[in-house]
Amino acid sequence: MTSQAITAAQSAGLAHRVIRYGPVRSLAEAAQARGVEPADVVKTMVVRRGPDDYVFVLVPGDRNISWPKLRAVLGVSRLSMPDAATAQAATGYARGTITPLGSSTAWPVIADERIKGREVTLGAGEHGVAIAVSADDLIGAVGATVADVTDPAADPG
Repeated sequence: MTSQAITAAQSAGLAHRVIRYGPVRSLAEAAQARGVEPADVVKTMVVRRGPDDYVFVLVPGDRNISWPKLRAVLGVSRLSMPDAATAQAATGYARGTITPLGSSTAWPVIADERIKGREVTLGAGEHGVAIAVSADDLIGAVGATVADVTDPAADPG
């Protein structure tokens, strides 16, 4: 079965590789299952700017969102993370599978500058499935704004 995200990647002409794997309990396990370093597991975070107004933030696996940096890039004074049900309603994807590819709404995308020039993996819309893509091609396909929006994670695993 092909997920909406994989279909969207194909429709966008993104060269990609589908990776299927079993259940994982941490980012470190996801990286191992995908055969990549933790930095190359891109977390797609849904961030609320206001009522029914969200952005996707593409975060390298070994980093976390820097709220001051992200607020500065977006020009807002307040941001929040929606709960799992709200994130699913906003994207069409369950937490842990969220991707900007094939989302039910094409929210703006902010990509941390550290993913540029790398092959990265990100969720493909269902548990145990990821897509490996050129980050540069992904940034172009989703029209992402590239900026420094993260800080090192204390414990990336």
